Amino acid sequence: MVNKTRRSGWKESVELERADSMKSKPKSRLRVRVELVLLAVLLMAATGLLHVGYRRYMRVAYPVAYSEYVEKYAEYYHFEPAFLYALIRTESEFNPDAVSHAGAMGLMQLTEDTFQWAQSRSPEGENIPTNELFDPETNIHYGVMVLSLLREEFRDPQTLLAAYNAGIGNARKWLADPEYSDDGVTLKSIPFPETAKYVEKIPAAEEMYRELYGL
Repeated sequence: MVNKTRRSGWKESVELERADSMKSKPKSRLRVRVELVLLAVLLMAATGLLHVGYRRYMRVAYPVAYSEYVEKYAEYYHFEPAFLYALIRTESEFNPDAVSHAGAMGLMQLTEDTFQWAQSRSPEGENIPTNELFDPETNIHYGVMVLSLLREEFRDPQTLLAAYNAGIGNARKWLADPEYSDDGVTLKSIPFPETAKYVEKIPAAEEMYRELYGL
């Protein structure tokens, strides 16, 4: 009788433990689900914060300074604002007082000769002193005008950029050389490493401006 009682008691104890275990499993699963949901929410929040932080950082690296003048002359000469922002960033990092080793000045890095040439082609026939290239609006106005004048001869965007960076004479010479151009319109290679990098850098920066600002 004692052994049977003990066995019966042992069975009841085991069954109770099983019952308790069965009761606790749903709670445990629910807790896991809640924790997974919370983890997912935290990950989404962290991802969102990283994305916002990335965009803020990139907008500092790719500013849209002097937008009043950029958009004004982009519209007047029929250029995309993103393209002009990319070019100014590449040329001067938006520093209106920038001067290159070749003597190019201001935001769009115009030389004195280029500035005088652009003025001679201007309908107004202006005679503005060279130091005015450090004025943001004057520099952007004539920089975009130069691009417009170059576009009359160099229809291909890459060739246009090559001419802006290395000069009209070099661009013409390369187009006439079978080593650098097959059709006299586009360049298959550019012998100046700086210019070759330049014509790749600006389209990449332009795409970044489009992405960051929806331009």
